[in-house]
Amino acid sequence: MAFPASVRIVEVGPRDGLQNENQIVPTGTKIEFIRLLAETGLKTIEATAFVSPKWVPQMADHADVLRALPRGQGISYPVLVPNMRGFEAAAEAGATEVAVFAAASETFSQRNINCSIAESLERFAPVFAAALTANIRVRGYVSCALGCPYEGEVPLARVADVAAALFERGCYEISLGDTIGVGTPNRTSELIATVAARIPIDSLAGHFHDTYGQALANIYAALLAGVHVFDASVSGLGGCPYAPGAAGNVATEDLLYLLNGIRIETGVDLDRLISAGAFICEQLGRSTQSRVANARQGSC
Repeated sequence: MAFPASVRIVEVGPRDGLQNENQIVPTGTKIEFIRLLAETGLKTIEATAFVSPKWVPQMADHADVLRALPRGQGISYPVLVPNMRGFEAAAEAGATEVAVFAAASETFSQRNINCSIAESLERFAPVFAAALTANIRVRGYVSCALGCPYEGEVPLARVADVAAALFERGCYEISLGDTIGVGTPNRTSELIATVAARIPIDSLAGHFHDTYGQALANIYAALLAGVHVFDASVSGLGGCPYAPGAAGNVATEDLLYLLNGIRIETGVDLDRLISAGAFICEQLGRSTQSRVANARQGSC
C-alpha cells in the first residue's frame, strides 16, 4: 500500500506528557506551552485531563487551562475524561472534544481504573449520550494494544473487540496504544489489519511509546497499512503511571522528521516544534528525549 498523502499529528504532550511528571507544572507554564505548540501548525493538541486531583495532581488545574486557550484558529483541544463527572466539568469549561479510554487487558483495566473492560465501557454510556446532545466529539483510546505490563501479549482479537465497542458507541476515531512500547513492525501490521477488519482504517490512529526504540518503525508499518493519524509528545514527554517501566511517547519532532523525509504533508513546522520542546524542557529542568532536537540544537 502507498503512503498517505497527509498525516494529522495529535500532540499529547500537555496531557499524556505532563501527567507523568513528578513535579507540578504551573498553570501559566502549561498555557504558554500549548500556545507555542499551536504556533507550530498542529491542529489537534490534547490539552489536559478532567480527572481527580487525588489520583493525578498534575492535572488539577484542568478547567483553568482549558478556559485560557485561544479559540477560532482551527485547532481542536481535546481533553481526557474518565467518567460522567469529568465530562460535565469539561463541558462546563468549554470543551468541544473529549477523549475516553479502555484497556485491552483486564488486569491493566483493574489497576488503572478499578473496573473490568466491560464495566469501563458501560461507564462511558452516559458520556456518549451527553456528548451527542451537546455536539461534543468523542475520541477513544485503547491501551495495551500491543502488550500489557501484567499479562504480556494481548490477543489482537480482544483489541479489535474493545476498539469496535468504542467505535459503535460513538467515538469518531480510535487510537491504538502501545502503552509499554513493546510492539514491533510485524505485530503492528497484524494489529492494524485485525482492527481494520472491524473499523474503517480512516477512523484509526496510532499511539506508540518508545520503550524499546521501536516507535518510529511501528509508525512506518502503520503508515504502510493505511493509518494517517498519529499521537506524539514533543520532546518524548510521558509514560504511564500504571505501566511500570514504560518510556515516553514517540517524540513529535522525530515523527515529523520521518514524515518530512517521506514527503508526507503535516502542516507542522519542525523548527517551531523544536522551540516548543526546548521551552518545556527548560521549565521541567530536563533534557529532551527527541533525537532530532538533540541533533539540531544539542541538549535543551
